[in-house]
Order: sequence, then C-alpha cells, then structure tokens
Amino acid sequence: MKANSPLRNLVNATETLTDAAAGTVARGESTIGEMARAYGVTPRTLRFYEDRNLLRSRRVGNARYYRDVHRVRLAMILKGKQLGFTLAEIADLIGADDGAVRSEFEERLQPAQIVDQLSHLERQRREIDEAIVLLKATRERMSCVEEAV
Repeated sequence: MKANSPLRNLVNATETLTDAAAGTVARGESTIGEMARAYGVTPRTLRFYEDRNLLRSRRVGNARYYRDVHRVRLAMILKGKQLGFTLAEIADLIGADDGAVRSEFEERLQPAQIVDQLSHLERQRREIDEAIVLLKATRERMSCVEEAV
C-alpha cells in the first residue's frame, strides 16, 4: 500500500478510532502524565484546570488524553498565570474550551487590562521588596541576639 493512498488513509483513520474506542493513546494524543511532564506541572494541576473548565480531555474510564488543542490552551493558561492573572481572568480571556485553536494569550489582552495588570504586579513587587527588607532585618537582629548568648 502506498504511503498516501486513500486506502492507507482509511486504515490510519480506522486504527486511530479503534485506539480511541479501546482507551489507548491515539495518534497525536498525550496521557495526563506526559502532558504534565511536558509543561512542568502535576497531573493534579491538570485535573484542577479541568474542574475549572479551562481544559477538557478525552476521558476513557479514569484515563485522560490530551490533543494539540489542549496543549495550546495549557500554554495559554500557564502564560496567563505567569503574567499574574487569576484563573477566572484567564478563563474570560481564553474563552470556552470548544476545541478551537486560537491566538496567543497576550494577543487577547485589552490595553486597559495590560495597564491594570502592570499596576497590580508593580504593587506586589513593592510589597515583596518590603517583606524582604523586614525579614532580613529580623534575621540580622536574631543573629545578634544568638551571638550575645
């Protein structure tokens, strides 16, 4: 059979459907463990995102399988988290998990959202810097007390 023949394509499609019905990983799919490792998250995180309707996997029994569209969505979710957005804000920005592949996360942001998020992150950075100064001063005071004892 030729590699690109209609019969070969039918055989490939049939094998993929058979794999899916049997609960095995179909071509182009990842298991929850593979997906978690690839993105540096835990399987629990993926299940949590599914519970929040940010991701939707193909389920066979307790097994979960993810396709390319899910990889794109997970990358967008993680980018949103990296930029400091809440999961609710991320859900609003990326929309429903309807299987469609869309643009990058940053392209969905409105100018006002960017300004608001920058203000929020700068305020957090100031608070973190203040906490670091306070903790360093406390550590210094404690080490002086220990030396005196």
